[in-house]
Amino acid sequence: MKHEQSNTYFSQAKQVIPGGVNSPVRAFTSVGCNPIFIEKSAGSRIYDADNQSYIDYVGSWGPMILGHCHPKVVEAIQSAASNGASFGAPTYKEIELANMVCEAYPNIEKVRMVSSGTEATMSAIRLARGCTGRDKILKFNGCYHGHADSLLVKAGSGAATFGVPTSPGIPADVAKDTLTATYNDLADVKSIVALNKNEIACIILEPIAGNMGCVPPVEGFLQGLRDLCTAEGIVLIVDEVMTGFRVAYGGAQERFNVRGDLVCLGKIIGGGLPVGAFGGKKELMDQLSPEGGVYQAGTLSGNPLAMSAGIATLKLLKEEGFYQQIEEKSAFLEAGLRQAATAAGVTTCLQRVGGMFCTYFCAGPVNNFDDALTSDTEAFGRYFRSMLDSGVNLAPSQFEAGFMSIAHSQEDLEQTIEAAAKALTAL
Repeated sequence: MKHEQSNTYFSQAKQVIPGGVNSPVRAFTSVGCNPIFIEKSAGSRIYDADNQSYIDYVGSWGPMILGHCHPKVVEAIQSAASNGASFGAPTYKEIELANMVCEAYPNIEKVRMVSSGTEATMSAIRLARGCTGRDKILKFNGCYHGHADSLLVKAGSGAATFGVPTSPGIPADVAKDTLTATYNDLADVKSIVALNKNEIACIILEPIAGNMGCVPPVEGFLQGLRDLCTAEGIVLIVDEVMTGFRVAYGGAQERFNVRGDLVCLGKIIGGGLPVGAFGGKKELMDQLSPEGGVYQAGTLSGNPLAMSAGIATLKLLKEEGFYQQIEEKSAFLEAGLRQAATAAGVTTCLQRVGGMFCTYFCAGPVNNFDDALTSDTEAFGRYFRSMLDSGVNLAPSQFEAGFMSIAHSQEDLEQTIEAAAKALTAL
């Protein structure tokens, strides 16, 4: 496919926007080509500035589980907009969506709406620190929780060392309170906790790591973290910004039957509009201002357009058989992609949980970030470009998950498998 107009736009964008994009992965740097600029979308497809159509498995990085421009979601947004886009004051829609979230998650008794996943995780960590009186936090290598200073940290030189900043602009004094562990390695976590006894406020994790591809928790990992946090007085923060209402109506916590003390949500609960949320038990949430002393605020929090889109989306997700359909579509695609790789003689590892999936160009299994780094990223780049030329839009990074929507048709899935067979054979 030719991308003349997208290339023109990208050249113009680089003159006024850093790197030509407003979020780094959109630059397509790791896949060796320029980004496509999108003009419109409908159902399972997006359309670029050159009016070329793509079957979309990015779905705005997860929230488009209904497909793009679902009529009922569009109607809800239009209706809300006709009454005003923002008030900076409470609306009933905030209560309605909050009740839906609390009904879906039994460990959420109260929820605070915010405007992004970064804001949700940042605020949840502040709340955990405020409630425990401790400063240190523990995160996992390869898990991304937004771009707050204390979360842009990688492992130090040893398993129990303090983290080091991964970006200029983050003071070493901030990073030193972030401990990093290996995902899916409970022994590593226990050893770090033992070395920092009574100093760790929270452990934060993605219950299915979607920012190193798609890495499910190994047997006993989540429950082990739950038991450890309970025993040590550590707040367990489950970041379901990506997985919430995606892998089940009650998210990964429902799927794996393990509950966090605080939960971060986003993506789907805004129906594609900017939104985030964090919630948990009353005794924790009541420490937030104005009831408690932990401060958090936002002019656009509970924005009526986002609340309306979220309410409309969650109502549709509750319809009988919805997640079974997502599971069946995803399983069909998984089987087809596996068969295509086998036929082409290409070593891949496809991992999937519900409507989240990733094809790694390595033998696998991928259980942590070090495993993910063994993937052949150059091969993925060639695969990505071939798929794009065949009209299939994947995440432009080996280390990002793909997403299924209810709008993907059997024809879409078969076309995707055919494109993958062609791409893999050409490798």
